[in-house]
Amino acid sequence: MIWLFLFVLLASGLTSAQVPQGGEFKITTEVDLVLLDVSVKDPKGGYVVDLTKGNFHVYENGTPQKITEFVGSDIPVAVGLVMDNSGSMQRKRASLIDAGLAFIGASNPQDQIFVVNFDDQVQLGLPKSVPFTDNINLLRSALAKDLPQGRTALYDAVAVALKHLESGQRGKKALVVVSDGGDNFSRRKFQDVMQLIQESPATVYTVGIYDRDDPDSNPHVLKRIAGVSGGECFLPGEFQKVVPIFTQIAQEIRHRYTIGYTPLRTSNQAALRKIHVVAAAPGHEALSVRTRTMYVLPAREPKPKVPEPPK
Repeated sequence: MIWLFLFVLLASGLTSAQVPQGGEFKITTEVDLVLLDVSVKDPKGGYVVDLTKGNFHVYENGTPQKITEFVGSDIPVAVGLVMDNSGSMQRKRASLIDAGLAFIGASNPQDQIFVVNFDDQVQLGLPKSVPFTDNINLLRSALAKDLPQGRTALYDAVAVALKHLESGQRGKKALVVVSDGGDNFSRRKFQDVMQLIQESPATVYTVGIYDRDDPDSNPHVLKRIAGVSGGECFLPGEFQKVVPIFTQIAQEIRHRYTIGYTPLRTSNQAALRKIHVVAAAPGHEALSVRTRTMYVLPAREPKPKVPEPPK
């Protein structure tokens, strides 16, 4: 089976994308550009890294799209670790810190990483003067900053993390959210978070950590948050599996293609667009695709009319 993880960056006003020798994805422009991040696996679970632009077909609202941008390299990303620090995580805190450090160690050394810890409140783990970092010591301190306590403001934490990602200097963006899925303290609602994810370029991976008898657990929420973004939800049967899951997510993020196209506008109004991606290549049988299901094309301000010269 092939898994295709779709990361959509909608850049209003962009026309072309370039990858210089340094490996960072640069964008310049004047029209809408949708960028899809794609990870492809073979039936045995191995990454397929030899595909070309011609092996992919993209459909938006059922209409084929012309692929204009294609990159197959390991490009640095901006990524946030969103860690549940409520009272229910007290016994699991040490293992979650280990898992976060394993994720950092398996990531691209040039990634921009930040940490969000949440219980009743949502707090950025890094110092205010350091919005992102690749420094392992700073990130270790951020992961271990506060003792688990209080209730769970999951939706508020995801919203804060998505907002913080906007300031990242990497075109590709992702979140790894760890929680039991049961929100009992946020001001925002589940529908609010789903809307924010549809409007965001971020791919969201979720990891459900909870006991079988936990009345607050809600794996359905974690599945929905990951699915709408094109990410994946992990629900480990045994807590000991959480460290390899974090390593797997880091590898997923690194082994992704970038595919771009310009969507057709029929009006200047915001619109929800549905996406379907197909991959096929000689030597690779029964390719299947997993992708973000939709994104929001933002509204565009109409161009001002130029007054006619006096006659």
